[in-house]
Amino acid sequence: MTTAAQVLSAKRDPAVYTTTPDASVFEAVSEMARRNVGALVVMEGQDVVGIVTERDYARKIVLLARASRDTEVQDIMTAPVMYVQPTQTVEECMALMTDKRLRHLPVMDDGELVGVISIGDLVKQVIADQKHVIEQLEHYIRGQPA
Repeated sequence: MTTAAQVLSAKRDPAVYTTTPDASVFEAVSEMARRNVGALVVMEGQDVVGIVTERDYARKIVLLARASRDTEVQDIMTAPVMYVQPTQTVEECMALMTDKRLRHLPVMDDGELVGVISIGDLVKQVIADQKHVIEQLEHYIRGQPA
């Protein structure tokens, strides 16, 4: 079974983008746009204290007519943060994301943030795994070595 660590290693851009609780929401959303990501992990020093997503922005700034330049990330971030360990399987990650209605999951190893996986990363991995199984079955049916 494929693990969260393997998903991270397969990502084109494995960088983890972060912000701080006292950053303005405008700064955070600008950073998301610049990096072409849908979430930033909120860090206080080395500690993960939250996650801020496009969904948080839409629901807690836009719909409430708040000013993103005058609102701090800590006022809209999701906390506490759901996360996974590098050894957890893609299936476990997807189950957690589905159950908790999440699109992004930080990956923590011994209290240290090592990456973030998205639902898109997981779907991509599931498709790759299924393609591999199909190829193996085709070789088996043809009597060819894999």
